Amino acid sequence: MEIGAELIITFIAIVAFGVIFGVPKRALLLGGAIGMTTWAILQGGLTLGGSPVFSTAIASFNAAMFSHYFARKIRIPVTTLSIPGILPLVPGSRAYFTMLSFVEGDYLRGLEFGVETMLQAGSIAAGLVFALAIFSFGKGIGHRYEPNR
Repeated sequence: MEIGAELIITFIAIVAFGVIFGVPKRALLLGGAIGMTTWAILQGGLTLGGSPVFSTAIASFNAAMFSHYFARKIRIPVTTLSIPGILPLVPGSRAYFTMLSFVEGDYLRGLEFGVETMLQAGSIAAGLVFALAIFSFGKGIGHRYEPNR
């Protein structure tokens, strides 16, 4: 399938997910756009020969950066945009194949799929945490406290 069709399908799927889970109307299209961009970054990284774990981490970081930026702009919680943003990265099929391999008795293959699944899930979390760290600079205790004058 060509990349343009994949991006359109990704956008529609994420907006539909947002409708099902009650994302505010003003954030639906933005969440879909962030998810679509995340998918494009992931596919670009894989096309350029990057590992799935590294490409997932870069895509997750970008999704979180866009989510933080736009959440501040339209004044909504960051999770309203970051969850649709990382949705295309979730390794659901890998988790399914992990369990299928264990059920079929192919433990070595199941372990391989399981490790890949955990590494990708960890890279999603790492991307989110790094973006949060960047957007949290300057919000320390010293910046909140104003002594009485």
